[in-house]
Amino acid sequence: MEPQPAAPAPAAEPSSNLKVALAWLYVGVPLLWGITQTFIKALALFK
Repeated sequence: MEPQPAAPAPAAEPSSNLKVALAWLYVGVPLLWGITQTFIKALALFK
């Protein structure tokens, strides 16, 4: 028996894309801030 081809995913709704973008911002901004602060404090160790 051969596997059936996967059905194409339904097109994402524009509101869904907006929710995903907002979720990434909600997580990404604090993450970027934390990485930046860590990098700045790590540089102080090498002075």
